[in-house]
Amino acid sequence: MNKNVLITGTSSGVGLESAVLFAQNGYKVYATMRDINKAQALKEKIKKDNLNIILLPLDVTDKQSIQTAIETIIEKDGKIDVLLNNAGAGFAKTTEQSSEEEIRWVTEVNYHGVVFCTQAVLPFMRKQKSGQIISVTSVGGLVGQPFNELYCGAKFAVEGYMEALATYVSDAFNIKISCVEPGGISTEFMKSAIGKTAVDGQFATGEYLPIFEKYMAGNQKRANESGESVYQTGLEVAEVILKVAQNENPPIRIRTSKWAEDFCRLKTQADPDGTKLVSEIKKSFL
Repeated sequence: MNKNVLITGTSSGVGLESAVLFAQNGYKVYATMRDINKAQALKEKIKKDNLNIILLPLDVTDKQSIQTAIETIIEKDGKIDVLLNNAGAGFAKTTEQSSEEEIRWVTEVNYHGVVFCTQAVLPFMRKQKSGQIISVTSVGGLVGQPFNELYCGAKFAVEGYMEALATYVSDAFNIKISCVEPGGISTEFMKSAIGKTAVDGQFATGEYLPIFEKYMAGNQKRANESGESVYQTGLEVAEVILKVAQNENPPIRIRTSKWAEDFCRLKTQADPDGTKLVSEIKKSFL
């Protein structure tokens, strides 16, 4: 029986590319998004290549929406083989200049959504004694960066959540856990981040503005001088995700490019794929 995969956030970028790539490689894909009216690009790809992709509405910040989507899949297939937690949103603004609503939003979308979707699929994967949960995090889930503290905080939370989950569900229930950690992605994600976070057209104002201008100049310099591109396409990241899904012994965490690997080196060099630490934790606690 072919494996199925539930993917969140498939209207564009990594999610859309992952849905197409998984379908091209024999998976039955349940491609979900908050606003199903934004599925036109994916619908065109489905029609063009006759892909086995089913579109479903799913808002990762709404537990009822998550439950309804999962019940639909279980009713059709009786199982969920892979959950790809892809939905997320960029956010770059100082803590001082962020509203309570914005702080709650960036946490809901990037962290709580992962927890709620995982919580909803776990009973079925536990019962079937198999499954895989892959979460798209970020190098920002390992390395804190200027003006990204709220986004990084949410992604750090995902990394800790997934790592802790891996210490016991993998052996007990044969549920594999992985974090995929891209660097910059040249997709709608970046445009959305800018549109969501700018204050009067700027990310920072007042005394923060000179620091922000220096930060932006440094970003531009790195992008110009880097022999290995900082920004990947959504497809390049999706290809790494697919390899993780096809791996019998997938890593706990994996960066998606040489640039991302180098960027996180000081955090990861002792245990690049995270498996040594998880193994040590199992020995200590279990």
